[in-house]
Amino acid sequence: MLRLFVGIALPREVRQALEGLHAGIQGARWVPAENMHITLVFIGEIDEGVAEDVHETLSAIRAPAFETRISGLGHFASKGKARALWAAVERAEPLMRLQEKVGTALAQAGVEAEHRKYRPHVTLARLRDAPLHRVGGFLEAHNAFAAGPFGIDRFILFRSRLGGEGATYEALAEYPLQSSSA
Repeated sequence: MLRLFVGIALPREVRQALEGLHAGIQGARWVPAENMHITLVFIGEIDEGVAEDVHETLSAIRAPAFETRISGLGHFASKGKARALWAAVERAEPLMRLQEKVGTALAQAGVEAEHRKYRPHVTLARLRDAPLHRVGGFLEAHNAFAAGPFGIDRFILFRSRLGGEGATYEALAEYPLQSSSA
C-alpha cells in the first residue's frame, strides 16, 4: 500500500520565508521547510495497481503554468482546539481549475476525493495542546505575512511515509504545466 497525495512544491525562497515563522507557540510541531507544499488532493492509502492508474490519469492533465502568492495565516480547529497552523495561498483561478482537474482525474482512476471544500494553504505546524491565546497572538503578530508572487510550472504525485518524527515526502512523478509561450 502507498499513502499518496498530489501537490505543488514551493520555491526555496518561499519555504525559507515560511520557516522564519517557526517560533512562539508552545506545543507546535513545525513542518520542516523541505516538507512544505500546497496539497491539491489527498489520496490516502491505495495499492500499487491503483497508483499506476492514478499516474496515467494525472499524466493526461493539461493546464497552464501560473503565478500565485501566500497572504495571511490561519488555523484549523476541531472540538474547540487549534489543530494546525497554516499560511493561506491565493485562490488564483488557474490553481482552482488545476485542483478540479486533479480531482476529476483521480475519480477516473477510481479514487474517491475528499468532500470538503478546497482551501489552498501551506501547513506550517501541527498543534497539540497549544494554548488558544498563544495561537491567536501568533496570528495577530503575523497577520500581514506575505510571500510571492511565485511561479508554478508543475504538480507532483507524492508518497507520504509516516514515522515517529512526522511524515517524510517523496516525489514519485512530476507533471509539467504548459507555459504561456507554448
